[in-house]
Amino acid sequence: MIAVVILAAGQGVRMNSRKQKILHEVGGRPMVLHAFLAAEAAADLPPVLVVGPDETGVRDLIGDRATYVVQPEALGTGHATRMAADVLRGRQADQVIVTYGDMPLLRAETMCRLVDAQRASGAAVVLLSVPGEPSSSFGRVLRNEAGQVREIVEVAEARRRPDADRLLARRELNAGVYCFDGDWLWANIGDLPLVAAVMSEDPDEGLGAGTRAEMVVVERAFRRRINAHWLDNGVTLVEPDAAYIGPDVVIGRDTVIWPNTFLQGRTTIGEDCVIGPNAIVRDATVGDRCRIEQLMIEGIAVPDDTTARPGEWRTPPRRRTGVV
Repeated sequence: MIAVVILAAGQGVRMNSRKQKILHEVGGRPMVLHAFLAAEAAADLPPVLVVGPDETGVRDLIGDRATYVVQPEALGTGHATRMAADVLRGRQADQVIVTYGDMPLLRAETMCRLVDAQRASGAAVVLLSVPGEPSSSFGRVLRNEAGQVREIVEVAEARRRPDADRLLARRELNAGVYCFDGDWLWANIGDLPLVAAVMSEDPDEGLGAGTRAEMVVVERAFRRRINAHWLDNGVTLVEPDAAYIGPDVVIGRDTVIWPNTFLQGRTTIGEDCVIGPNAIVRDATVGDRCRIEQLMIEGIAVPDDTTARPGEWRTPPRRRTGVV
């Protein structure tokens, strides 16, 4: 069986916030919820969340869908992973993925690729690598002539070596996500070798956010991904960089989204609609062939064939069709 451990104990002091960093939102959801939903989709067992002492925000958010263990002191990722040992030993967790609560762009499909690679290769450990730039702060993945992982070199170590320029120019980066053979992990957690790697084609999957500036980068990457999904599924985005679509939104074919449009919460847009410019639709259902411009709509059902004037509309119209 597959288990996923999500490291979620870090406070993220660089955020300069009273809120734990993983509770900050990307694409309308807390980062840790993105990570949890992907883990839940990939795992056979409820994901294990490693949290800090007296932490309640993550528990309040996810509830009893997860198993929680506490890391009493911030002693690193290896120590945090070790906190999950007691709840996973004896639960037939043949494979264990370890990931982070501040990586909202990591896909369930990619976790499954790690699982498949670990199972097929028989390697004790398989890591996820991503393509990146020489300016990245991620560790560099070095391979031998056979393509096997030989070493992970962190940036600080690379700069001390005589071939620093060559090392830092490497484009394959360690994303810090691993799949372990379960029995092997708990027996060897203090001495983890690197044996194999799976490289994602999407560099955004390795993005995490420890500062507000990094959150901007992650948010933009999230919007690129979700906008690409709708462009591939029959929706026109007149200016994708100015369309803000939440992860729980559903949009029908041949709908056109104009700039400065925000589709938020559990919103459904029908087919052949024109939404925007300058529209906010939140937790609403919009029928087919509707036109909504410069309007804020929240918590209502808009009938088919409705054209809405600019302003704010919170209550359903009396007529089923026509101009509101």
